[in-house]
Amino acid sequence: MSKVQYRFDTKSLTVEKVKRTFTDRLKTFLHYALAGLVFSVIVLFIGFTFFETPRERMLQREVNNFKLQHEVINDRLDLLTSVLEDIQERDDQIYRVIFEAEPIPRTIRDAAFGGIDRYTRLSGYSNSELISETMQRVDQLASKLYVQSKSYDEVFELALNKADMLASIPAIIPIPRGTERLASGYGMRIHPVYKTERMHHGVDFTAPTGTPIYATGNGVIQRAERNRHGYGLMVEIDHGFGYSTLYAHMDEIKVRAGQEVKRGEVIGTVGSTGVSTAPHLHYEVHRNGRTVNPVPYFYNDLTPEEFEIIIERASRVNQSLS
Repeated sequence: MSKVQYRFDTKSLTVEKVKRTFTDRLKTFLHYALAGLVFSVIVLFIGFTFFETPRERMLQREVNNFKLQHEVINDRLDLLTSVLEDIQERDDQIYRVIFEAEPIPRTIRDAAFGGIDRYTRLSGYSNSELISETMQRVDQLASKLYVQSKSYDEVFELALNKADMLASIPAIIPIPRGTERLASGYGMRIHPVYKTERMHHGVDFTAPTGTPIYATGNGVIQRAERNRHGYGLMVEIDHGFGYSTLYAHMDEIKVRAGQEVKRGEVIGTVGSTGVSTAPHLHYEVHRNGRTVNPVPYFYNDLTPEEFEIIIERASRVNQSLS
């Protein structure tokens, strides 16, 4: 394009050379520059709006890969959680039952962990919610695994002590065998002296004065004394593993506090001391500090037929002897 421009003057009918000032040239430049800028903005807008850049495609592939990995991790967490729940169920319903250990409360297995600000460092990202949710599941699984590990440590310790535990559990009748001697069972009974319905925390066996009384499991004598609250001469044995037994209304005590005894060893004789209406033995079993029905613990000393008879008698008799 020629740098020199001409124009035709219609009045003088002559061609004249166009003289352009700096201002004219600046306006022309700005005009073309503005048009170019507008065109560039439109092109860039269309490009970034409707077309992906190589970098965007790469980032999108990374996002898709992240989502796929998140799904795979959560599927694995679902599987691991299911396996752990099965292990917990076996632990509570089989292993701990075998060794007579209390099931672990659900509140402990599902105990909360951390604080409200535990996952704040993960916030502020486009996928913060997914990351936080996954981390919470991982932490919950780790917490449950820790509790289960401690439970297995306890069960393992119980297994090592199984022989001692089986010998210590009160598992025989405390007087010479005879199901007909059970006079009163465990539960609400009519007190023979006060004539009111009261909780009977053990079972009563009738027997002549002087009948031997046996320790029902291995243990250590905790008390061998005269009780001032109605039990008369009594003995209490600590068997360990959460068990203890009490023998009351004895005529004679043949052991002393601190003495170790074995199952079947004579610890005294039947009497009628304390608040009692006839010679008999009042026998209690304590589990973890609470009284329990002693009858189910006679399984080691009776035939199935005798066991059924004693259970039936225990539920039928409604008045205690003390």
